[in-house]
Formats: sequence, C-alpha cells, structure tokens
Amino acid sequence: MFKEMLIDLLTHATAQAQQSGKLPPVTLPPVTIERPQNPEHGDYASSLPLKLARSAGINPLEIARELVSLIPPAAEIKSIVAAPPGFINFTLTDDWLAQQLESILKAEEAFGNIDLGHGSRVQVEFVSSNPTGPLHVAYGRAAVLGSTLSNVLAAAGFDVQREYYFNDAGNQMDIFGRSLYARYRQCLGDADAEVLSDGYHGHYMVDLAQAIINEQGERFLAIPESEAALQVGKLGAERLMAQIKGELDLLRIEFDGWFTEQSLYDNGQFDKVMEILRKGGHLVEKEGATWFTATALGEDKDEVVVRSNGVPTYLATDIAYHYNKFLEREFDRVIDIWGADHQGHVAGLRAAVGVLGVDLERLVLIVHQLVTVHRGDEVVRISTRSGDIIMLSDVIDEVGVDACRYFFLSRSANSQMDFDLELAKKEAPDNPVYYVQYAHARIASILRVAKERGITYADGDVSLLTSEPELTLIRKLLLLPEMVEVVVQTLEPHHLTYYAQDLATTFHSFYKLCRVISDDQALSKARLKLVEATKIVLARTLHLMGMTAPDRM
Repeated sequence: MFKEMLIDLLTHATAQAQQSGKLPPVTLPPVTIERPQNPEHGDYASSLPLKLARSAGINPLEIARELVSLIPPAAEIKSIVAAPPGFINFTLTDDWLAQQLESILKAEEAFGNIDLGHGSRVQVEFVSSNPTGPLHVAYGRAAVLGSTLSNVLAAAGFDVQREYYFNDAGNQMDIFGRSLYARYRQCLGDADAEVLSDGYHGHYMVDLAQAIINEQGERFLAIPESEAALQVGKLGAERLMAQIKGELDLLRIEFDGWFTEQSLYDNGQFDKVMEILRKGGHLVEKEGATWFTATALGEDKDEVVVRSNGVPTYLATDIAYHYNKFLEREFDRVIDIWGADHQGHVAGLRAAVGVLGVDLERLVLIVHQLVTVHRGDEVVRISTRSGDIIMLSDVIDEVGVDACRYFFLSRSANSQMDFDLELAKKEAPDNPVYYVQYAHARIASILRVAKERGITYADGDVSLLTSEPELTLIRKLLLLPEMVEVVVQTLEPHHLTYYAQDLATTFHSFYKLCRVISDDQALSKARLKLVEATKIVLARTLHLMGMTAPDRM
C-alpha cells in the first residue's frame, strides 16, 4: 500500500537528519501514517516529529521542517507540508489518483486484498449455540460478526478456519433430554409428566417431541426413564443441530468445521487436560467439587471445573477444547466470539490456556453485547427456555438476509445494539441497507444505458478526471485496502458498514454534480471508468459483509 512508501520516505529522511547531525542519534519511534480528519490537511499525515521532540530536545515543528526538506520529490506526491504543532502532511497528485482507477479495474473482485497474514493459520469460532433450541435472534449477531471477520482475514492473507462448537454434552444437555422426554410423554397422553422448573419450556419442544414420536413411536416408554431421557435427548439434539445448520445457511454463514464437545471425551483429550492441570498443581478438591486455582495465577476467583455431581462445567470443556486448538491442531491464532453471558469465563479460560504453555497473545476473546429487538415501540424479549423468543429464521424471513447481516454488523461488538425491524424493512434512504445497495443498482443502471448506446469505455482517459467530486470519489475508493487493514488490526468488522455508507454518499454526491454520459464523449468514457471502479469497490465491500450487490432495485 502507498502508506508503506511514505513510511520508508520518513524513515530514510530521519536517518539522513541524524547522520548529518541535524537530529541527535535517538531511538526512532514507530513511524505511522494516518488519514487526516480534515481533508484540507492532505491525504496522509504523520506525527513522527511530535514523537521525536521530547527525546531529541527540539521543537517538533522544526523537526517536521527538517524532515520535509530531506524527502525527495516523488511523482505520486503533489506537496509535503510541515504543519503546526509538528505534523507532516502529504497531498497526492491528481494524475496519480486518477491512474489508480486502472488498478481497481484490473484487480476487479480482488481489489482490497492485502498480505498481512502471510498464510498464518487463524481459527475463528463463533455462534456455538447449544443444540437445545432453535437459534434466537441474538445469535445472528455472533454469526455475522464471525462470518465477516473471517472474510476480511482471508482477504488479508490469513489461512482462516471457521468453526462451530456444539456443546452436546454436560449438564444443559441432561436438562434438555429430561425436558424433551417429559414432552414426549405428554404428547403420548401421560398427564403426570412435568417439565422441570429449570427445564426448556418452549413450544418448539412439543414440536420436537411429536417429530420423534412420528419417527420412533412409543418405544421409549418401555425402557427406564433415565435411559429414555438420554436417548430422546440425543435424537432431539441431532434434529436441532440440523435445524441450526439450516438456519445459518439462510444467513449465508459458512463453516469449515463442526466440532462437538462429546468428541473431547471420546478421544480422551478432556481427561488428558485435567491430568495436566492436576499434575501442575492447578486443581484442588473442595466443597465436593474440583476447582481450577485461578487465584494462584493472579485472577480474582477460583473456578469450578467439575461439579460435586461429577459433571464438568463449560469452563472445563472449553479448556480441553482450546488444548485441541492450540496443541493438537496448532493454530497460530484463535479468535473466539462469545455472547455477553460468557463474560465470566474469560479470565478463567485465559489463565488455563496460559498454564498449558500457550502465549496468550495468540488467544483473542471477543465478547459481543446484547441485542434488543424492536417491533415498532414494542421490545421483543428473548429466552430459549421460556419459549418467549424471536427466532433468527423469523427475522430473516421478515427483513431479508442482507438487512440482517448489515444491522447485526452495524455496531461494535462491545456495544449493545437495537435491531429495528421496521427500519430494516423500509425501502427508503434512512435505511442504510437500502441506501448502500441502491447506489450499486444506480451504477448498474448507468452502465446499462452506456451499453445500450454503444459507448465502450475501455480506452477512456482517466487523466480527464480532475474535478473535486471525481477526485473525492477516487480517494474514497482507494480506502478499501486500508479499511481491510483496520478491521484486521482492531478485529472490528463494523467499520465496513460505515465505509459502505460513506462510499455510497460520496457516489450519490458525484452523480448529482457530474453528468456521467454527456455529449463530451471523451469525458463520458473517463467517468464511466470511474463508475465501473466504484461498482467494483462497492460490490467488494458488500461481499466482504456477506451481502448481495443488486443490479436492480
């Protein structure tokens, strides 16, 4: 990217200043390039002089002027200015900016790809809902966050593995099985069968029980209740796992792997990890349970890993699961996307992973906050067990996949979000999904008109693009690779939604001020190239978010 060239120029200029004695031989801080908030300050800026000022003992503006004097002319750069209190501002030439359109047109859908990852293996684990009920709308947020982040990491040169972890064992599955068996008996006329107070009460459990009856009949009534609940629960979980996969398919969520908690017991890895922790002195027996002594590692509290009834906790199997990720499958980095209800497990898991000998820089835990769903003025409440839920599949049916993906992505993971169902369905500019996609459809319409009129623009001269609206749009197009870099560095894919809106706004402004197809054939061809490049970048941005880029609306 162009930023690397500017960093090299500044680094070389600083070295020259030190060699000539204009700057003392102090350690050079990291050289960074930013985009100025005010476009009047240029295309790029560096605060390097401000960082050098204290150690060098020189006024930062003087350092800026000295460095500017040592940077050689470059065909890409129109001006380099030292600005108070100690910035160096770079403005690019109009011709260089215009010529970048050819690079976009040549790259097509690959535009925006960068090689930050160099093939490093990254696993992104997301959604990972227990197979105890259909996905409610809150899981949509995790799904879209993980999916989009994976897309961007792949665009940045990482080898990405997307994984869903099914908690198909443990206490919750026991409660689920007993709840489902009670519904099974009720459906067969047993008036004495009752669902546990802390069980799963949703109506979907009745439907699930009836489906098992239709397939298996009454045979589970003839075996002991504990075994019947286990078998019925297993059948129910399998059906729900298939349903969850189908719901995720609707949302265009793809996974490379489906990992089950039960496999950790079957392959002996759970016992192996517990033995590692025990031999290391990190487990103690107290109050009838087994505890992981996280406080000895600096955490606030110890954590139960095996309950007094012998059933492992979520944390225990999560530790074994991460042993599998890091030490068996040897991922370079693991990114987990968890719901807010798992916040309490973060410290314990990190402490345990550290005990396993894993550098904690390799583990990233993103905890997304709650989703509040509105339908008009009504707040829709979500609870898997009570059955008072709004299902993800219902939201998809109501507002569409693209709206779901955009709205779930529109806020940072650590912010609570409101999902306005009415706004998501609206075909008007105040709906950001409609607004962005309409820009793409308008571009497609312009290109169709050009084709109908027999205007070919392959030979268009982009150097004719010199007006402010044209150059402003080009500058916005060239931000996509930097946006990919920002998402990778921050692991915050919501930046793409803001970029998409900014790009659509900039295009609409250009379209209003610059007639694309006119009597000036040469200028028309040049502007058509700009429009085609905008279509490519807007479509790529939408595709990174897992959305469609419609040609008609």
